[in-house]
Amino acid sequence: MARRSPAPDLVRSIYLLWGHHPSPGRSGLTVSAIVRAGIEIADAAGLDAVSMRKVADHLGAGTMSLYAYVPSKDDLTALMADAVYAELYDNDVEAAARAGGWRAGMRFVARRNWDLYARHPWLLDLRPSRPLLGPNVSRKYETELRPLEGIGLSDIEMDAALALVLSHVDSAARADRTASRTQDDSGMSDAQWWGIVAPVLEQVMVDADLVLSGRVGSAVGAEFNAAQDPEHAFAFGLDTILDGIQARIDRR
Repeated sequence: MARRSPAPDLVRSIYLLWGHHPSPGRSGLTVSAIVRAGIEIADAAGLDAVSMRKVADHLGAGTMSLYAYVPSKDDLTALMADAVYAELYDNDVEAAARAGGWRAGMRFVARRNWDLYARHPWLLDLRPSRPLLGPNVSRKYETELRPLEGIGLSDIEMDAALALVLSHVDSAARADRTASRTQDDSGMSDAQWWGIVAPVLEQVMVDADLVLSGRVGSAVGAEFNAAQDPEHAFAFGLDTILDGIQARIDRR
């Protein structure tokens, strides 16, 4: 049997993302209302909690009625992500460029994305292999490229530099979420955990081969009252990335 082409579904999904929505029916359902309900559920209970049935229950509608507006769960999650990306810059494509020089612009971009993950941590569970090409994602890309324009990078390097910054934010945000979940699950703050662990380590880590790791680990623990600090890792990593981009420019 011939395999069905995914092209029609892909084309339909792009039109849906760009606002080609069915007219509201007698039930009053709209794509926007369905997307808002999905976001509210995801914010409260995570992406795994979002289903067409739960969204329908949230709206007081029949599950099958939703499919006339949003044909699939994949379409729903794409619409949800694109909707929350509108929060980043309020559709102001010059926002990051006005932050100052290119480094200030990239810091602005990184912080805005970091804060968005804090408001909507379920975004970290979206792992599309291809970009979500909705209007807000497209404006996000435009806005975040603006500070890199004209600083000495090629177009390919601009894209790669932005991807590097955003990948770092993603990684640091994941570490921050993991740390928060660990504290919630254990019922113990990092400071409480370190207060128990540190004295014991001082007694058991007497191996001469562990002098360096013991010293560095102790310094980190004393600084952050924890084995790590995601906020510090975020700031340090961003500084290092920006320094590397500057060095690349300077070599020209």
